[in-house]
Amino acid sequence: MKVCFATSSGGHLTHLLMLEDWYKDYERIWVTFDKEDARSSLKNEKKYWCYHPTNRNILNLIKNTLLAFKVLLKEKPDVIVSTGAGVAVPFFYLAKFSKCKTVYIEVYDRISSPTLTGKMVYSVTDLFIVQWESQKEFYKKAQVLGPIV
Repeated sequence: MKVCFATSSGGHLTHLLMLEDWYKDYERIWVTFDKEDARSSLKNEKKYWCYHPTNRNILNLIKNTLLAFKVLLKEKPDVIVSTGAGVAVPFFYLAKFSKCKTVYIEVYDRISSPTLTGKMVYSVTDLFIVQWESQKEFYKKAQVLGPIV
C-alpha cells in the first residue's frame, strides 16, 4: 500500500509522525511545507514541498491544487492521510476523482470546536477520525480513535 501524508508542518506533521508504528511498512510520500522541522523529520522520506501560507491565500490554494493533481497522477497513492491544515483540502477533493481513499484525523487540541479544514473535508472523507468523544458533536459519522500520543 502507498500512503500519501498531506499536512502542514509543525504540530500537524508531528501528529502524523506519531503513527509510525502503523505506516512504517508501507510505501509513503509526504506533502508538507519546506520548513526546518519538516526537513529534519523527513530527511530520509520521499516528499513534495507545498506552498504556504494556506490560510486565506487563493494563489497558494491554486498552486497546491496543481501540486495535488501532479502528485496524485504521478504517485497514485492508495490512501491520503491528513491531520490538516489547508494543504489537505485540494488533495482530498481531487482524490474523489480516483480510486484513492482519504482518512482525516481531527487534531487533538480541538476538543470543543471543529477545525476549518475538518469542516471543509468532512463530506469527501472516506474515514473521519476524532480523538475525543466530544468532537462527534460536530462530526456525526466520525469514528473515535482516542488520543494519539
